[in-house]
Amino acid sequence: MKIAILGTRGIPNHYSGFEQFAEFFSVFLAEKGHDVYVYNSHDHLYQEKTFNGVNLIHQYDPEYKLGTFGQFIYDYNCIMDSRKRNFDIILQLGYTSNSIWFFLLPKKPIIITNMDGLEWKRSKYSKPVQQFLRFAERLAVKSSDFLISDSLGIQKYIDSKYSVSSTYIAYGAKVFKSPNEDILKEYNVEKHNYNMIMARFEPENNIETILDGIVLAGHETTVLVLGNHKTKYGEYLKNKFKSFNLIRFIGTEFDIKKLNNLRYFSNFYFHGHSVGGTNPSLLEAMASNAFIIAHDNHFNKTILKENGYYFSNPAEVKNILDTIKKNDNLQLVQNNFDAIENEFNWDKINGEYLQLFEECLSKSKAGI
Repeated sequence: MKIAILGTRGIPNHYSGFEQFAEFFSVFLAEKGHDVYVYNSHDHLYQEKTFNGVNLIHQYDPEYKLGTFGQFIYDYNCIMDSRKRNFDIILQLGYTSNSIWFFLLPKKPIIITNMDGLEWKRSKYSKPVQQFLRFAERLAVKSSDFLISDSLGIQKYIDSKYSVSSTYIAYGAKVFKSPNEDILKEYNVEKHNYNMIMARFEPENNIETILDGIVLAGHETTVLVLGNHKTKYGEYLKNKFKSFNLIRFIGTEFDIKKLNNLRYFSNFYFHGHSVGGTNPSLLEAMASNAFIIAHDNHFNKTILKENGYYFSNPAEVKNILDTIKKNDNLQLVQNNFDAIENEFNWDKINGEYLQLFEECLSKSKAGI
């Protein structure tokens, strides 16, 4: 098959979840002998024309000039280029800025869209933007030949909202089995003697709720907060907690070895995400033997089940810190690790995507 992947800033991953998936899946497809193309921003750090057997198509992306609006132009450029390529399948990762160009998508390829999370629920967006995202979601559903949901919650939502079925394929992670305690020296922490938060600095990721609970508990334990804090919301949080020296805002880190070790050697790993599907950082924490304290919502519970503790407000964070110990819950940690090996591993996820592609192509040829 000749396959294109749209909707990311490109590979290799230097950004987040969809870029990571695009990297793993495209290389997997290339190794299976398929002709694979991934669209990259023109200013991506990696400027070669191929990556591990995957063809890269760099397109102009003015996001660095125009902010979010630039993504619409980038997606337009990618879609217009795809019209020249005679693809069999186009996989769209998300729909936020590409669905408005649905009428420009080439007619021959099968259009498969991963519906991402419920983007319109994100509190960082104004009401008009949330309304647009609802509109974009509807366009994506109507213009795609097949839909993928990476969460059972998203699958249920699409079915009830649009009466359209989607294929559930979760996100994946790689198990971590090579801890290196020396990496902790860079962060000036000792194993099992620090807590950790990793998330984008957005209100729905509940960083403030977690930190409020940590302050209430008053424990003398370092807290590493990872994520890009050089934002308006990040500045607000840094200012609010500036008098608490044990709360350390580390910034963004994409080195997977460092992240895996930080998660592995942490005491509590707080996962505050409350919007979206299967969140990659949650699976990576499970794969790193982290002891997870997660925000109480359907998306997180679908993945963690009973193998974590849950909070919804600062008082519950405080109560967990006061009453729960990691050493008493090592079986939960092991259960999560086993779930990654058996249910959320990349070989299984990639295989399910490829199987879906083959089935979609077969149905298309049969006129179904």
